[in-house]
Amino acid sequence: MLPPPAPGDGPAGLVCSGRGCRRPATWGLLWNNPRLHDAERRKTWLACDEHRERLSTHLQVRGFLRDVVPAAELTGGRS
Repeated sequence: MLPPPAPGDGPAGLVCSGRGCRRPATWGLLWNNPRLHDAERRKTWLACDEHRERLSTHLQVRGFLRDVVPAAELTGGRS
């Protein structure tokens, strides 16, 4: 098995938000807590391909997940 890519290899150096993960982020999970945030407010978790589903599910079961976008969209297409 190859070691995980070094941080900074993804779009604009974004790193996955998964616990202990240092892989480049390829996805942005946009969310908010409707009890705390205005409807338009979006917070962002970053995810590599491996952690996208787990992190999305975590947010979705709480009713927080609003959208999932490629990480490149978060950096204006820069990679």
